[in-house]
Amino acid sequence: MSGMASIDTAGAALLLLWAVGMWAAVAALHIANRRRRAWVYGATSSVIVLGILGQLGHLQEHVAQAGYWVLHPEAPAWMTPWGSALATGFQVVDPARKTLGMEILHFAGNLIFLSGLAALMVITSRARATKARRWAKMGVWMQGIHGLEHLSLMLSVWLGAKQAIGLSTWFGLLDPGPGATTYRVWWHFIANVIGSVIFAISLYHLWQERRVVRAGYADSPVEADVPELVEQTQAA
Repeated sequence: MSGMASIDTAGAALLLLWAVGMWAAVAALHIANRRRRAWVYGATSSVIVLGILGQLGHLQEHVAQAGYWVLHPEAPAWMTPWGSALATGFQVVDPARKTLGMEILHFAGNLIFLSGLAALMVITSRARATKARRWAKMGVWMQGIHGLEHLSLMLSVWLGAKQAIGLSTWFGLLDPGPGATTYRVWWHFIANVIGSVIFAISLYHLWQERRVVRAGYADSPVEADVPELVEQTQAA
């Protein structure tokens, strides 16, 4: 394996570890939260920040792809150099499946994004009346469905389908070419933009309602005061 290929593979491995680590952290924090651990607030905040960073990287890839399509609408699908490098790193899983590395990359990116939204659900679980939690729940549902789409795309390629099977390929019925590329590029671009906007709105409300959310993690929880705090926060 050449030095560049080794770097690509190492980068892909680190991204996969990031995704797995995020979900392991969310699961551990969910369990600790049920046991009323006060430190969960700070730890979950860190996971949310990592989710934000991951989605910024993921979103810029889709923005770049859409921008490239605007300039070259008849060209094959394009990826950024760093996206291509990570896809090449994932491709070592099964070199015979030419697009598998790309599908694994996008699936991993969606896992990281979804884990950030799941962390928002954890941190607001002691303040269920907040807008931050309602928007986070919306994001989890939407991104969960989008994640299943990427799971379908990845597994279908891995299992030997001639084309990736999912909503963004009309379940494999779209013939390869500019039409299929256009539909898929814009489908995923729009899905990620909408998901990112929902994520951003939830984060905005989390900041606005931080006193309510943080109150649930005090040494002496003040659950009875949460509705009043919600009203005060919304009025601020």
